[in-house]
Amino acid sequence: MLSRCVIGVSYSGSTVCAVLFDSLRIYCANAGDSRAVLFTQGKKGGLKVTPLSEDHKPCLPKERARVEKVGGRVNPIIGPQGQHLGPDRVWMATEDTPGLAMSRSLGDGLAHTIGVSWEPEVKQLVLEPRDKFIVIASDGVWEFLSNE
Repeated sequence: MLSRCVIGVSYSGSTVCAVLFDSLRIYCANAGDSRAVLFTQGKKGGLKVTPLSEDHKPCLPKERARVEKVGGRVNPIIGPQGQHLGPDRVWMATEDTPGLAMSRSLGDGLAHTIGVSWEPEVKQLVLEPRDKFIVIASDGVWEFLSNE
């Protein structure tokens, strides 16, 4: 017998970064702060790095504008002496919730009411013979490593 599990998504969600390629193109769809990076063999050796996605952080002007337009607030956690702690986050106008450190995500129902978007950015590039591999990882990896 199968049981049903109800998952609340008001305060939970996820980022997504998906890459699809055919014989001609690479497509990358991203919502949140997971990231995809393409590595291409350089003409003189070494690897050329091409980001396929951009992290959706609340501090980016277009992301901040969307949040603030619908009444959300963007600022870091404020410490007991008024100091800024950590990155900018998305908050309700009058409450310190949800405190999301990204401006796009799947789920996160409450955050979507204050400007966090589920819509991915989609980019495409022409696939080249020298393209060697793609690294797709979450912010837990990119927090400690550069694209290079």
